[in-house]
Amino acid sequence: MVRDIELKERWNILVEKLSAQFADGDPLELDAIIYLVGIQELGQFDRKYKKDDKLDLMHIAICRLLEPYGYYEFDFFDEDGWPHYTVKEELPPLKAGEQSVLMKEAIVGYFLEKKYIN
Repeated sequence: MVRDIELKERWNILVEKLSAQFADGDPLELDAIIYLVGIQELGQFDRKYKKDDKLDLMHIAICRLLEPYGYYEFDFFDEDGWPHYTVKEELPPLKAGEQSVLMKEAIVGYFLEKKYIN
């Protein structure tokens, strides 16, 4: 229970901070934050992305976010600098709410690791 409260508090702080920095204060949704993680992980900030690239960025983010949980493992960077991951363990079937909690937990952990939030 305490863990859930702490996650919710950290999530709200993170959304507020990212929204102020990237969306003029309009609250960012989960998908938008995943997209931002993908851009961060790719490290190519000064370019425009096509729709397919945006999906690939979200895939990169999900792999990176779930790597500490043992689901993915970094494999290599390709010639264009895009990271590639291998599946180590299939994700268990999760309900939508459980998926959301897992991703929020992983995102909060990521931004704690990057020292963007405390």
